[in-house]
Amino acid sequence: MNAPLEGIRIVEVGHMLAGPYCGLMLADMGAEVIKIETPEGDIGRTVSPHFIGPHNAYFASLNRNKKSVVLDLASDDGREALGHIAAQSQALVTNLRPSAIHKLGLTYDTLRKWNERIVCVALTGYGLKGPFSENPAYDYVIQAMTGVMALTGSPTSPPTKAGYSAVDNSAGLVAALGLLAMIVQGRGGQVDVSMYDVMLSQLNYLAGADLNAGETIQRMPDSAHPYVVPAQIFPTADGWLTLFITHDKFWKKFCEEIGRPAWLVDPKFASMAGRRAHRTEVVAAITAVLSEASAAAWVRRLGALGVVVSEVGTLSDALRSDIAADRSMVVALGDGELPLRAVASPIKFDGYTPSYGLPPLLDQHHDEVLGWATA
Repeated sequence: MNAPLEGIRIVEVGHMLAGPYCGLMLADMGAEVIKIETPEGDIGRTVSPHFIGPHNAYFASLNRNKKSVVLDLASDDGREALGHIAAQSQALVTNLRPSAIHKLGLTYDTLRKWNERIVCVALTGYGLKGPFSENPAYDYVIQAMTGVMALTGSPTSPPTKAGYSAVDNSAGLVAALGLLAMIVQGRGGQVDVSMYDVMLSQLNYLAGADLNAGETIQRMPDSAHPYVVPAQIFPTADGWLTLFITHDKFWKKFCEEIGRPAWLVDPKFASMAGRRAHRTEVVAAITAVLSEASAAAWVRRLGALGVVVSEVGTLSDALRSDIAADRSMVVALGDGELPLRAVASPIKFDGYTPSYGLPPLLDQHHDEVLGWATA
């Protein structure tokens, strides 16, 4: 099978995470992604203290399978070269600030003279234009502004950010979706993706409760679900356990396995509505039972019944898990000469496996790309 995006050429003018992650998803599906960099290079080339040979681990995690070309887009020659590349590309994605996007000519209005069918995706904090467009926007700030921090962590602790760059990664995925939608439609145009919009969209059912019922969404203790009980983490005799029970048949299996058949008839415990109304009492009772054994033991017992349950593990645990191995989610980059590894593409296709190449050295493909672009 050919790569799903074979023959698609994407120009990426991005840095750090959101734009490069968008480009990474497309490159893993076979698109030719040409990364335009300043003479200093993407700051991601130096942000991590970890280097494998000449490659920074942070940069490598986001830029494999791409081609690097250095252009000074502030110069006439640089913009001319970009135009030649755009003329033979299907799309351009950038996550620079709106003022820089406009100044450097990275919009459809500017690039359409080179290519009427090019798709230009602007991935910004608050939109490509408007009264808030130039406000600084980073993952941390968007999490704070959209309520993600206020919803995360213990009610008695300070607001807490998600443990990874949830905004940047989510925005990169949405940008890739918008880009491909326009390519499928077969016409050029501007796509405007705002990090702020993306995170509000991902708060979907919580926003619905606020908008339609006036519910004030609160932080829940122990990472609990606002409506489903039990659905949270529990301390055990050894380790933390995640338990998530939504259906009566699994509640029945759970109660029978832990030796609490009375909970199946007690109105405080028997139904989801009852458990939600008496959350504190129900959670305390379940906690007392789960404290009698380790998290691993409960996973073995309850998991065998089909109950949704897991130990709370670390990233290192996940990377070395049987599931990650079965899904081939850890891959070597390049020919294996360097011990450089990364997380694989999450999208699997029958008959196609990505080739995971090394990230490009700065300006490595300058002559190759400008050779065909200006030919």
